[in-house]
Amino acid sequence: MEEKQKPEQIVYGKNPVVELLKSGGVDTVMVSDSMAPQQAAYYGALAKQAGAVLKKVHPNKLRQLCGTENHQGVAAWASLMEYASVEEILEKAAQKGEDPFLVLADGVEDPHNLGAIIRSAFLCGAHGLVVPKRGGAAVTPTVMKSSAGAAARLPVARVANIGETIRRLKEKNIFVYCADMGGEPLAKTDLTGPLALVMGSEGAGVSALVRKLCDGAVSLDMEADAGGVDSFNVSVAAGILLYEIRRQRRAGQ
Repeated sequence: MEEKQKPEQIVYGKNPVVELLKSGGVDTVMVSDSMAPQQAAYYGALAKQAGAVLKKVHPNKLRQLCGTENHQGVAAWASLMEYASVEEILEKAAQKGEDPFLVLADGVEDPHNLGAIIRSAFLCGAHGLVVPKRGGAAVTPTVMKSSAGAAARLPVARVANIGETIRRLKEKNIFVYCADMGGEPLAKTDLTGPLALVMGSEGAGVSALVRKLCDGAVSLDMEADAGGVDSFNVSVAAGILLYEIRRQRRAGQ
């Protein structure tokens, strides 16, 4: 089953807070009392438009709330966030009159990697992203910041079982590819039409069961002598693959 939970969280950093305010999912915005008046007024106007309260606080307060010095002078209490369902993501594609385009994270544990994948997915036109309830990162403040706010705008579904989700997508005639070093070269792979792309964990890649369930696998060429480095970082690989999917989809229009 998919999880419909609303975990309260604090989001910090200029871009993530701006994107969150644009999404309307904010209760309170806090800015450093040392922030330049013009910049503070900008956040105040966005907060007013979003129906949120603006508070000026000491920088130490922001540091304590965010757990880091890297808060850039602004933070926001997000309204209790709700994960989407896979059906809602598919409905979004239908409303746009587009073939579904989803990204599935099979055990991506590093929140910075997940945030970067969400950012690339959003910019490359994906309709949504799916993460597992267990065995992978959820949407946390770190993910939100790493996504530069894209996690507030791209629907994210949280499911109990990635394998079962793949089965359901295939029943809807959505072709499911996974990124795998043993897959077909990217240049030879047709990534048009209804599509889901599965990205595996940082260490082990896509799990054996998920690999078996996928309709196909795609790989990225690398230099023959890479000095012992045998793979791309998962978020880098996702960015390359997602951009190619976007290119092929736009070329086919």
